[in-house]
Amino acid sequence: MNNLSYFTKTKLVWVILSLSLLSACATKTPDNLIPVQVNHVSQAQAWEMQGKLAVRTADDKFSTNLYWLHTADMNELKLTTMLGTTLLSLTTEEGVAKLEVDGKVYQHHDAQELLTEITGWSIPVDALPLWITGQAAQDDKIISQDPQLRPTILLSEKDSPPWRVKFNSWQEQSGAEIPRLLELTREQLRLKIQISQWQALSATTLAINNQKK
Repeated sequence: MNNLSYFTKTKLVWVILSLSLLSACATKTPDNLIPVQVNHVSQAQAWEMQGKLAVRTADDKFSTNLYWLHTADMNELKLTTMLGTTLLSLTTEEGVAKLEVDGKVYQHHDAQELLTEITGWSIPVDALPLWITGQAAQDDKIISQDPQLRPTILLSEKDSPPWRVKFNSWQEQSGAEIPRLLELTREQLRLKIQISQWQALSATTLAINNQKK
């Protein structure tokens, strides 16, 4: 069984005892970013999303709530319980990745390596900001598209074995089209990401200047 599943399934006593120490409130958007409307996801300077992550391996399965804040300089990913208690927090900024889990803090120069080393399983954290917004990376191979030319299946060829990403459905959020449900598979690992809310963000000063034009 992977370590993260152990955290989510068997540490109920630890969670109850730690409720007074861990934040159970919703993550607050940084004050320098405000919600904006965009015509395409590529126009968003930054964004935040809320949804659910379901993980299935050959031996186990579990699900958590997912929060992600993405900017040009920083990523913040959190997995939380139904009560909002943070189980895992992964942030990357200025070339440093910091993972907080089980009351401990770990650092590494590579977020993916850090996550794999500590939890025993992988999320493609470097590529996911593009996939969450329905975009392909330069090294991705688009296998098929829908009539609107949106990707339906792509392969991440830089990974070995490759990730297979399937875009099951789409929705409109903040004026742009983004996926509603993604399914990622790699060997016997399957990740499902359901995006409930996605909000495009912009730096306060730039947003104000754009409104004046």
